[in-house]
Amino acid sequence: MKKNKLTSFLFLACVLILTGCTSLLPSSKTTTESPWETFDDAKKNFDRILPYKTKNEDLKALSFHPYATENVEILTYLDIIQRFMPNPSREMKDLDQGLQDCLKFKELCYAYEINILNMKTKRFGNVILDLFSFRRKREDYGWNFKALIVLNEDLVIYKLWGGKPNTHEFHENNKPLGPLQESESILRGVVPTP
Repeated sequence: MKKNKLTSFLFLACVLILTGCTSLLPSSKTTTESPWETFDDAKKNFDRILPYKTKNEDLKALSFHPYATENVEILTYLDIIQRFMPNPSREMKDLDQGLQDCLKFKELCYAYEINILNMKTKRFGNVILDLFSFRRKREDYGWNFKALIVLNEDLVIYKLWGGKPNTHEFHENNKPLGPLQESESILRGVVPTP
């Protein structure tokens, strides 16, 4: 009787392992600290910034100021030139009027840049196949918001935004030989080829 219970338990354990228990697989989360929960929240605040009307102080209330919000980078006028005029074929007259006005004043021209990343990664599939590198499946989902706000002294004169409101990607990596394929690449680097 004990032998039957042990056999049943082992069979059940094997079935659970072979069918895959996704909760045993690792997951990760990459988040840039920001006051916004979603892409739309960030975009709504950004839309409230008005060139030639919004002041530097107003950016604090909108959470786009480096001394009020984490992860906002301050760029100099040289950084702005590098972004908008990366090669000699691009001239000042090709730029937006706000950028032209700002760059004329050099040190008084600066920008705030923010790049918010909110991504989650979840592995799924068979635990044993994943553990021994035969088949790994991964799902990435989240959003990314980028903004550039150019100021001349205390006044916003140009703004630009971009990003991905909704990212959802699937990745599958198959290795028929599992861990042996990884050792093959290691050996290739160690053993000289004829």
